[in-house]
Amino acid sequence: MRIAIPLAQGKLSLHFGHCDQFAVIDTDADSTKIANREDFAPPSHEPGVLPKWLGGMGVNVIIASGMGQRAQQLFTQNDIKVVVGASSGTPEELVAAYLQDTLQTGNNICDH
Repeated sequence: MRIAIPLAQGKLSLHFGHCDQFAVIDTDADSTKIANREDFAPPSHEPGVLPKWLGGMGVNVIIASGMGQRAQQLFTQNDIKVVVGASSGTPEELVAAYLQDTLQTGNNICDH
């Protein structure tokens, strides 16, 4: 599984479309542990670009704090599961909690 986390200044971005990097984390299916992490600068933010870009990198899941409904639909169309409402944490902490089914999510702070 490949999980993407939008980052702003090294931390979870409050809105994925305003991030300056994505942490892309590979997990080991057998041990459900983190196998690798790479950070990537995203392409210019335009509707539909990020879902295609991340989908092309083999991302299966995106964990975000806030994301608009249209963006969520575009990720789903690219076979990427969307988890919104995540709170602060390092990418490794967020992915570990997701893998252990203990990730705390709240409201989607994005309203568009």
